[in-house]
Amino acid sequence: MTPPLHANPGAFGMLPEAPDYAASRFAILPLPYDGTTTWQNGAARGPQAILDASPALEYYDIETGTEPYREGLITMAPVEPAGTPEATIERIRAAAAALLRDGKTVVGLGGEHSVTIGLVQAHAAHFPGLSVLQFDAHTDTRDSYLGSRCNHACAMARVAELCDYVQVGIRSMDVAETARLRPGRTFYAHDHDEAAILAAIERELRDPLYVTIDLDVLDPSEMPATGTPEPGGLRYRQLTRLLAEVCRRRRVVGFDVVELMPIEGFRAPDFLAARLVYQLLAFLTAGGR
Repeated sequence: MTPPLHANPGAFGMLPEAPDYAASRFAILPLPYDGTTTWQNGAARGPQAILDASPALEYYDIETGTEPYREGLITMAPVEPAGTPEATIERIRAAAAALLRDGKTVVGLGGEHSVTIGLVQAHAAHFPGLSVLQFDAHTDTRDSYLGSRCNHACAMARVAELCDYVQVGIRSMDVAETARLRPGRTFYAHDHDEAAILAAIERELRDPLYVTIDLDVLDPSEMPATGTPEPGGLRYRQLTRLLAEVCRRRRVVGFDVVELMPIEGFRAPDFLAARLVYQLLAFLTAGGR
């Protein structure tokens, strides 16, 4: 049975032709969840804000010379939250697993970072030997937080139970998390070294690769619309330059962009998030399958 499409006719990109599910390479999966947010709420509105901003995108990507939508770009119905974080993550895992079985490259739109747990669970089961590349201001390696092991602050602790990972852009953590740091796999924003990061990816991460991007990895001057806008972050071009190189060196099989907290009356961050999604689709298109 064909999965349901997003009910909003303004699905990602406002494409010139209605996409065909069977022929689409990319599946946009909105995940409007912020049930474990610990400071500013609003990430649940992030997926729709990205979708609403995306019709302003140009189809042609200058950097790669590609039009990613021609690969087939379908927008799915949102995965609605369940009663608990654990139940919500199970719903996300099941939705992503169904898309992977149909041969789709899944693009998760968060929502808070806990949604990554379900996405990585599905990808790790489908792609043996999966590795994860995390872009984030925070390590997110608490084993449990506020009574849940599926809190957004525990996302990478759950990922670590499944596969290896490298962290980039880190600049905030609890002292207890220092014991979980992986030598040569955690890179701080204040000591950004692109060559060292790429060397670590070559050394530590295998194919296939999953990428998770918490938008707070970016400096608040460019991305203020997050629940925890940490100063001293990466610039947009630093991030996309790394992503381009990663897509050249590794087989990226899925990714997510999470933690957009829309600001009423200020749509630039929403467009940045949509542009980042489409830019990464362009890198995957240029890099082949």
